[in-house]
Amino acid sequence: MADNFNLSTKTKNILKRDKISLANCMTREYPLVYKKAKGMYIYDINNKKYLDFCASVAVMNIGHTNKEVINAIKKQLNYGLHCAFPDFYAELPVKYVETVKQFVSKKFNQAFLSNSGTESVETALKMAKWHTNKKWVIAFEHAFHGRTMGSLSMTKSKPVQRDRFGPFIPVKHVPYAYVYRHPSNDEQECVNDCLNKLEKTAKSVKNNLAAIFMEPIQGEGGYIVPPKEFVKGVREICNKYDALLCDDEVQAGCFRTGKFLAIENFNVTPDIICLSKSVGGGIPLGITLANKSIQDWGPGTHANTFGGNLVACASGIATLEYMKKHNIGENAVKIGNYIKKRLIEMKEKYILIGDVRGIGLMIGVEFVKNRKTKEFAKKERDKILNKCFNKGLILLAAGTSVIRICPPLIITKNQADKGLNILEHSIKEVQNVNY
Repeated sequence: MADNFNLSTKTKNILKRDKISLANCMTREYPLVYKKAKGMYIYDINNKKYLDFCASVAVMNIGHTNKEVINAIKKQLNYGLHCAFPDFYAELPVKYVETVKQFVSKKFNQAFLSNSGTESVETALKMAKWHTNKKWVIAFEHAFHGRTMGSLSMTKSKPVQRDRFGPFIPVKHVPYAYVYRHPSNDEQECVNDCLNKLEKTAKSVKNNLAAIFMEPIQGEGGYIVPPKEFVKGVREICNKYDALLCDDEVQAGCFRTGKFLAIENFNVTPDIICLSKSVGGGIPLGITLANKSIQDWGPGTHANTFGGNLVACASGIATLEYMKKHNIGENAVKIGNYIKKRLIEMKEKYILIGDVRGIGLMIGVEFVKNRKTKEFAKKERDKILNKCFNKGLILLAAGTSVIRICPPLIITKNQADKGLNILEHSIKEVQNVNY
């Protein structure tokens, strides 16, 4: 967090208390002390209003404090907050899974409920290892799958996330099809190179490959969108080596790309789906889906305390019903295409912008010091983020020098313009100072 912010005494006091009481392992992007939120806006304790272009890291896909979700939560509070779902039965978790199943292929007919993205991935990992009885897993460079030990073994976004936490479970990392930074600067060569390395790695573990984990669009690693042929090639390699394809949709799922699952944009069907973030509407909730034949583990092999929490399931059902009722994926595509168009126009004006990429409302803008060398412009990116924040726009970083644009999917064209105008003005200020 930079220190060039004009902070109130009230804000400084809470930041000081936070520093004393909370672990310092978390990265705080901004000195924003949350008070309330509504729709597309967040308000701090000084009642300053911010336009939210990050949806609390792709959690609030239907906006903040949605009335239908709030009412569903309030209603459930009258009946109970939690039941010991691993030991007893309840209708609400069943109804929640049935609701999710309406949005995916009939192939995915059973699910396990948890509380977060990393737990959803851990479940998929254990499920894949149990079903295949194999040792190795393959994941990708720049991947982010979570921070608990199994998911962290597959995460390779930033060194600080892994330093001193090993030994990890047996995972091999291979290059992801990051066309913009491939030495050839050619899409087909990038795809061929990455798939060749993937297959070579799959072959190296000698029929002991349990699964390949992938984000269909990499999130924390830089909002990297691979070519369709790459994702199809990953599926084919899984088939060839009798490994499961585990699809991490934690950030990209729930209509962020227009489709319920981002992998649908590539015409590929995985074996296991991991969802979290937006599926709970703001309440912690994760779900891992697969065919019943893959979930052949027996009682006692996996469980948790809070998975299937009643309030979370009530919130999740209301969230998904709202998404379906309001065709929220259509707005993600419509406004996403408009935002991309404006960003591409900005790229023509500002040499700091090296690449614009994305599907729907999952858009990345990569900043470089030089378009030929593609040297990362991290400091410039951070200055742009801080200027946007001071002007009332919340954006988040990704990768080394990327800004991610992932607003709530209810965003209007006027709100998109308002945010993009702030972003453009901030880019112009930074470029004029540095170039």
